[in-house]
Amino acid sequence: MTALDIDIWSDVMCPWCAVGYANLSRALEQVGDDVDATIRWMPFELNPEAPPAGKSQAAHIAEVYGRSPGELAAMRQTMSEKARAAGFPLDYTGGEDPPPVPMMWNTFDAHKLLRWALASAGAAMQTRLKLALFAAHLRERRDVSDHQVLADVAASIGLDREEALAALLDPALGEAIRHEEARAKANGITAVPTFVIAGKYVLQGSAEPAQFARALTQIATMEAAA
Repeated sequence: MTALDIDIWSDVMCPWCAVGYANLSRALEQVGDDVDATIRWMPFELNPEAPPAGKSQAAHIAEVYGRSPGELAAMRQTMSEKARAAGFPLDYTGGEDPPPVPMMWNTFDAHKLLRWALASAGAAMQTRLKLALFAAHLRERRDVSDHQVLADVAASIGLDREEALAALLDPALGEAIRHEEARAKANGITAVPTFVIAGKYVLQGSAEPAQFARALTQIATMEAAA
């Protein structure tokens, strides 16, 4: 078995990041005992200038990518199909009828919370928190820039709610996030998801499980030989 660190540069706003992780997880199941992976989530903000009230997803996509309403609907359909196939369906589960408008939120504080979870509870718990935040945003359409929502999500997976609230106010965590964002930029990471394996092998996008599995096997072989 080869131990591999996998750093995933990602944003909670990014549905492709959820799909990419779901496919990576299936790939790790395929390679079985050949790879012992430690996954860490690294910060990347797709919409760092998002206002406190957020911005509608439709407005954001039209502004950034120039997509029409029809193109947006087609994008959402493709995304839903890919997510369902990956095992992370994006179907709304909040129970409201009609459901809330899909929004884009500022995720700086969500990244602070994820950094705190890694430092205080370890990589496995950080991944649990990341998946819970994906669900909160993509399936439940909750405001993941709101401190109370973030603390509730943390508590839902067994983290201490009061400690989570304190972490969200910790300036040192904010400095750590800015440092990691600058490191990503310096290393040419401009899109997510980006997977950095063993600190030097870079995979980008939400590849299919078989593609991930082949890459992991090759990297594990090279690392074992080294």
